[in-house]
Amino acid sequence: MKKTGIILACVVILVGMVMLPGMAKKNGDCTTIQSGELVSSTGEVLTVGFDQYGYNYQAHQYIGYYGNYQRPPQLEDWGYRLMMKWNDAWLSNKSCDGDLLLDRHYGFTSYIGSGAWLTNHQSGTDIDENGNEYKWSYFVKIVAAPLDATDVGGIWYAADGPAIGPVIWGAFAIIQEIENTGMEEASCAKHLFRFALEIGPPDVRNGQDSEWEAFLVA
Repeated sequence: MKKTGIILACVVILVGMVMLPGMAKKNGDCTTIQSGELVSSTGEVLTVGFDQYGYNYQAHQYIGYYGNYQRPPQLEDWGYRLMMKWNDAWLSNKSCDGDLLLDRHYGFTSYIGSGAWLTNHQSGTDIDENGNEYKWSYFVKIVAAPLDATDVGGIWYAADGPAIGPVIWGAFAIIQEIENTGMEEASCAKHLFRFALEIGPPDVRNGQDSEWEAFLVA
C-alpha cells in the first residue's frame, strides 16, 4: 500500500460565491461566513458550501483529491481521495476575535486544553508486486492534549494516569490510526491506537508541517 502519510488538516480558506454586503449576518459579537466579510489568510472572501478544491469551512470538512488540499494553482482531477473533518475548536466557521479570520482554539491561548480534534481518511487504488490492483484505506484521529496532561517518553498521559496517545507536533496526540491494505494475501486492519479521551491540533497558520504531508490550510 502506498500510504501518503498521516494527514493533518490546516484548512485552506477560500470559497466560490460571495454574499452581498447588505446580506451580512452577525452571530452575537461574532462574524459568520454568511456575512461575506470573512477572508482567508491570503485575502480571499470566504463563502458557504464547497469550494473548487474540496473545502467546506461552514461544515468543517474537506472532501476531494489528496493533491488539492493545499489549493494548488492547477487542480488535480485524479489520484488518492481525502476526507477531513474537524470541530470548531480546531477551526471555527466564524470569527469572534475581530480579525475577520476563522478562529482557532477560541478562548484558549493555544490548542492545549481546547478540546479540538481532527480526523483524516485517505483511500485509493494501487498495484501490488505481482501486478494486481488493490484498494486501500487509511484513517487517523488527532487531538490536542489536555492542560494537565504529561508527555512521558513520547506518549501523552492524562492526569489520572491513562495513556492518551503518541505525541505528535509536541502538543498533540494520535488517538486512533487504522490501516487497511485491501489485498487478499495481506489484508489487514491495524488498530494502532484508540484511547477514550477526546482532546485537539496545531496552529497551522505558522505552516508547521514536520512529520506530516498534508494539513488544513487557512
